Amino acid sequence: MNRLAQSALLFLLGATLLHAGTTDLYLRYVKEGLRPLVLLAGAVLLATAAATLYYDRRAPARGHHHEPRVSWLLTLPVLALILVAPPALGSYSASHTGTALTKPFGFPALPAGDGPLRLAVADYAGRAIYDKGRSLRDRDLRITGFVTLDRDGTPYLVRMGLNCCAADAQPVKIALTGAVPPVLSPDTWLEITGRYTPRRTRDPVNNGPVPYIEVTTSRPVPPPHDPYDETWNT
Repeated sequence: MNRLAQSALLFLLGATLLHAGTTDLYLRYVKEGLRPLVLLAGAVLLATAAATLYYDRRAPARGHHHEPRVSWLLTLPVLALILVAPPALGSYSASHTGTALTKPFGFPALPAGDGPLRLAVADYAGRAIYDKGRSLRDRDLRITGFVTLDRDGTPYLVRMGLNCCAADAQPVKIALTGAVPPVLSPDTWLEITGRYTPRRTRDPVNNGPVPYIEVTTSRPVPPPHDPYDETWNT
């Protein structure tokens, strides 16, 4: 691989990162707050490509110098970014990974109101397990997540949380009971309305605590803009 090819590869990778950062593609790899760093990395690679080409053109002729052919393998991740947009992690990852629910530092007061209160999966799970549902009782709750099933067919509502990127994604799960649809397909996104129940179970993967919710209504919904729940570890 000569300098011209190196410059082309750097340019292609930089352009790909800029494309990912200016669209929703980057959300398949990193959490939403890292968009500026993705854009910065793309800009730096483009500048490096331009500088490499500029100095190579200005340098005196020194004969042809080729890098090992194996260096062309560096094009594979670039092509993967361009040609394959991976789906967000879903039921397969969730069913093979134990719940990552951890005790929050505290439980802020929930807003009052007569309508259903919208909660994140992790917020409900944390309050149900570690606050014994004190702030959830006698409230209609609305929660959105995707469906996964355990080996016995028990349905869970799940959101995957990120610390940084998809490589460290971990699920938080809520078991469903009550008016659950008789047929549920894994990876279906559901918006459920329900009420707190003190019923508990254990995650079959890591024996972590998993609360139930008593479902009153449910409906399928499109996947959200950001499929990863960033509030899972707050």
